[in-house]
Amino acid sequence: MSEYPKYHKAVIVSGDGDFYCLVNCLRNKGKLLKLMVPDDSHYSSLLRKFAPEIVGINELKNKLGCKKQERHTRGTEPFE
Repeated sequence: MSEYPKYHKAVIVSGDGDFYCLVNCLRNKGKLLKLMVPDDSHYSSLLRKFAPEIVGINELKNKLGCKKQERHTRGTEPFE
């Protein structure tokens, strides 16, 4: 909150109810963009009030995750 005047919108990443007061204050002031919870099916019931702003990080797994590259064994790559 000490940086409050320096930003337009905040993204809070937590599923912990300890952040209820912060999230509530930001929402009331029009400064809450999104509340990202690690798992959209398991987070504090205190935060359920903010359902329109909640995004589950687990929903973004495919977009955020790294894709494994195929590993080539020595001698099988062209131009070695």
